[in-house]
Order: sequence, then C-alpha cells, then structure tokens
Amino acid sequence: MNSQHSTKFIAFSSQKGGVGKSTFTTLIGSILHYRLGYNIAVFDVDFPQHSLIKMRSRDLVTVMENENFKKLAYKQFTTINKKAYPIIQGKAESVLDAAQEFINNSSMPIDIIFFDLPGTVNTPGILNTLAAMHHIFTPITADRLVMESTLIFTQLLQDVIMKKGGTSIETIHLFWNQVDGRETTPLYKTYDQLIKHLGLNLMQSQVKNSSRFRKESEVNSKVVFRSTLLPPDERLMKASQLDLFINEFLKIIQL
Repeated sequence: MNSQHSTKFIAFSSQKGGVGKSTFTTLIGSILHYRLGYNIAVFDVDFPQHSLIKMRSRDLVTVMENENFKKLAYKQFTTINKKAYPIIQGKAESVLDAAQEFINNSSMPIDIIFFDLPGTVNTPGILNTLAAMHHIFTPITADRLVMESTLIFTQLLQDVIMKKGGTSIETIHLFWNQVDGRETTPLYKTYDQLIKHLGLNLMQSQVKNSSRFRKESEVNSKVVFRSTLLPPDERLMKASQLDLFINEFLKIIQL
C-alpha cells in the first residue's frame, strides 16, 4: 500500500557486543516514534538473543505494574493517537523481503525501519542486509579491542562494499558512546585523528556514560530512560547528551 513512500533502512551495527547497538535502536526509535511523530518499525534479527522482543515483553509488564508509567503511557497514547511501534522477529537471510512486505501492507507510511542485527559477519545473509541499509551508525568506546574490530569492519563496509556498488548505503558514521568524563582528552583526540586518517566519518556528538543505558525501567522507578513503550525522560537525555546526538542523527539521515 505504501510502496511509493520512501522508507529509510537504518542499523546500529558493530562487530563487538556491549557497545550499545540494541540500546540505541530502542532509544532513538522511541524518541522518533513517540516524541517526534515519525512512524517507526523495528526488526529484531539478533538471533538467538532477540533482546528487543524480550524487552518489549518486560516493558509491558513494567508499565502495568508501575502507576507512574501507567499514567505516562495512557497520556502518551491518547495524545499521539497511535500504537507502540512494532518489533518484529526476523532472520538476516530473509529480513529484507519481510521488511518490504511489512511496508507494502502497512496502513500508514513507514518513515524508518531499524534493524537490530547480529554482531558477526558469519551470520548467513548479514552482509546483504547491511548492504541494503541507507544509513549505518556504529557506537564505539575507548577500548583497544573495540576500536580495532570496529575500524576493520567499517573500512570493509566503506572501502569494499560501498565502492563495489550494488548497495543502498549512503552514509556510515561512527560515534562515541559511554564517554567517561574522567578519561583523558588526549585519548579521544588520538582516536579521532586515527579515524580521520582512515577516511571514516565520526559524529561530533558524544554520548556520556550512564548506568541508565544498561538499565531498563523498573517497577519502582519514576522516570523512564530505556523503554520500547515510552521515550526517555528529557532531563536524562540532556544529562547524557543524547539530545545532541538525536539532532545530529536527524541531519545525517535527512528525514
């Protein structure tokens, strides 16, 4: 039905676990869908964990058991007048066809589909799926192993897959996540120079380290951060500088 609408395919992708791929898929998806008015869908392709499918189930329970969240959810969904964004389980080798079928059958135009992908190129179909993305965002941390793995993988995507042609990739951007203010500035400057030397794109915004990124909303919480049903609290967004990241993100994808 909406085959003429331009839907962007976006992935937070990395070859290292624990750097924030699924977290950013949740955070950015919730901000765009619930706060900024875009229509979002998520395909959870990260077999066998399918962490976003499981998170949605936990979020539903938490909202029902937390009176603060229940009130927030009621106010939100009656105000924006649309449902929670769907999270659909898929496999890397068939997810592109599933995503296109979802777009065609949707009763409303879909602005972005986020793909939560496995963290290994050995997964069948993963390179074809990555090649079909319009934008890839890769979180990095100031850790030698993370940097080595990420830079090699990003160079593969940019210098081999993109230059080879037959790909939908428009941009690949690295960004600093879990930035610790106590770490020395020269460390980041050194890595910044290396990334620039390799001809890779690095976002200007840096997301500050916060335990909230690794912590889902709890039954006794009063504020929301990582949730598939509610957007993060604006005060927490500002404290972590996630607000700066989302502004730069929107400029890059030109939504």
